[in-house]
Amino acid sequence: MFERFTRDARATVKGAVVRAESAAADAVTEEHLLLALLDQEGGRASFALAALGLRDRRASLDAAFTEARRRGGLTRADTDALAGLGIDVGAIVSRVEGAHGEGALATGRGGRRWWWSGHRPFTPGAKAVLENALRVALGRGDRFIGGEHLLLALAAKPGVVADVLTEHGATYGAVRRAMYGPEADEGRAQAG
Repeated sequence: MFERFTRDARATVKGAVVRAESAAADAVTEEHLLLALLDQEGGRASFALAALGLRDRRASLDAAFTEARRRGGLTRADTDALAGLGIDVGAIVSRVEGAHGEGALATGRGGRRWWWSGHRPFTPGAKAVLENALRVALGRGDRFIGGEHLLLALAAKPGVVADVLTEHGATYGAVRRAMYGPEADEGRAQAG
C-alpha cells in the first residue's frame, strides 16, 4: 500500500515514526500522524490545517493530547459516559497520580517490544487511519493517497485525535470544506 502514497503522505508517515521515536513511545499512534501532518509544507492538508488555524495552535493541540494521555487515552465521550454513571475520571486520575506519580496512566510508553526489529509498530488505530485514507482516496476517485486523505481519515476516525480536532474547530466537514471548498458539501447533497 505504501507505493500508493504521494511524497507528502510518505513524509508524513516517516515523520510520525520520528515523532514516536523522539517521544520514546512504544508505537506510532494517530496523534503522531497528525503532528507529522502539521510539520508538512505545501499540499491540501497543509493548506487546510493553516486555514483552520491549527498550525498556530500547536501548543493547544499538544496540551489536549497530553491531557488525553493523562486520562489513559479516554476520549471526551468516554469521560462523559463515565460521568453519567457517577464516575469522575478526573478524580481517579488525580488519585492514581498521587499514588504513582504524574502521568501514571499515560499511554504509549513502556516495554519497548520493538527493539529487536528496529522498527516501531503502528498501533491498530494508526493502521486503521492508513487503511481508511486509502478508502477516502478511492472514494474521491484518486489513485494515490495524499496528506489530505490522511487528514480526512484522522478526522473521521472516532477517538482522541478526532476529539482534539473537533475541539479546535476541525470537524470532518470543516476539514473537507477547507480542502475542497464549499462545493464539497454541495456535491454531497446532490449525491444523497
